[in-house]
Amino acid sequence: MKITFPHMGNVHFAAKALFEDLEIDYVVPPFSSKASLEIGSFHSAEEMCLPFKIMIGNYMHAIEEGADTVIITGSCGPCRFGEYCELQMNLLNKLGHKLDFIVVDSPGDIGVKELFARLGKISSSSSISKLNKIRALHQATKVVRLIDGVEAKARYLAGFEKNKGECKKLLNECKQEAQNCKKSQSMLALMNGYMDKLDNVALDNDKNPIKIAIIGEIYTVIEPFSNLYIEDKLMDYGVSTKRTLSPSWWLKNLVLSPTNLNQLDLKRKAKEYLPLMIGGHARECIGEAVLAHDEGFDGAIQIFPMGCMPEIVSKAILPKISKDKDFPILTLVVDEMTGEAGYVTRIEAFVDLLERRKDNVLSRC
Repeated sequence: MKITFPHMGNVHFAAKALFEDLEIDYVVPPFSSKASLEIGSFHSAEEMCLPFKIMIGNYMHAIEEGADTVIITGSCGPCRFGEYCELQMNLLNKLGHKLDFIVVDSPGDIGVKELFARLGKISSSSSISKLNKIRALHQATKVVRLIDGVEAKARYLAGFEKNKGECKKLLNECKQEAQNCKKSQSMLALMNGYMDKLDNVALDNDKNPIKIAIIGEIYTVIEPFSNLYIEDKLMDYGVSTKRTLSPSWWLKNLVLSPTNLNQLDLKRKAKEYLPLMIGGHARECIGEAVLAHDEGFDGAIQIFPMGCMPEIVSKAILPKISKDKDFPILTLVVDEMTGEAGYVTRIEAFVDLLERRKDNVLSRC
C-alpha cells in the first residue's frame, strides 16, 4: 500500500505527520498547479467542477510516483462532492489506473463502526502497536490544528504589522520548513516556534486595517491554487483576513456532527436567512457572513467553483444580508478559465470600496 491524497489547504502537513508516525509508505502529490489543472481538465467531463479536476491532476502526479491508494473525505449530504469518490474511481479505472479509495466520512452518515473500519484500513499496513497508532492519529490532529492556527494568526496580523510583509514571510517559512520535518514531534515543535514568532511581531496599534472574511465553498476557500492565492494577495494589500473553514474546522465538525453540537454559532447566525441544511457548506457561508458583520469586519468575499449548487443558493441570499446589514459582499466564481488579471482587478476594486467606506465613516465621526 502506497497512500496518496488530494491537496486541500494544510491537509498535507497532517497526512505527512500521520503516515511517518505510522511508518506507512505515502506520496505527497506536487502542489496543485496549472499542470495539475490541465491534466485534470483533459481527462474530466467539461461540466465537472474545478475541485474535481484539480484532484484528478493530483492523483495522476501521485500515480507517477507509485501511489495505489487514495484517501479522500466524503459527503453523504445533498452535494455532488458526495459522488466524487465513485466518479473519480470510474474515471481512473477507464484510464487504466486501479486505485483503492478510502473515504473518510461523517460518523453520523456511515456510523462510528464503519468510520473506524475505514481508519483501520489505513493503518493496517503499519507494524507499530495499536496504542502508538492512536497516538499518531492524535498527533496528526494537533499538527493540523496548529498549522491552521499559525496561518490564521499570520493572515489576521498582516493588517497591523509595522514591517510590511513580515507575517507573510514567517508563514511561508513555517510551511517550507515543516515540509522537511520528519514525524509529528519535530513538526509540532517547529510550528510552536513560529507561533511564538508571530506573537512577537511588531504591531502598529494605531492602524485600522480593512478586515475581510473569506467565505464560500470549502475546497476553493482553503486550497490556495483554486482561489488564485487570494489570501496572499490580501496580505500584500495590508488587509486582515479571517476564514472559519479550515481542515481543523472540518475535523472538529466531523467529530461533533453525530451530537448535533457542531457549528452552533454558525447555525444561529444563519437561522434568519437559511435555517436548513441544503448541502455543501451553504448554511455555513450564510452564517459566516452574518458573523463577520457582527464581529466588525468591513466586508466578505464569497468564493465557489462554477456550478456549485449549494453556493449558488448562498449567492442568491447574500445580497439580502448585504442590504439588511449594510455589509459589502463580493462573490468570485472560479473555474479553469478564470483569468487572473480580471480576478485581481475585482479584488482591488472591492478593497478600494471598503477603504472609501471606512474613510467616510471616520470623517463623519
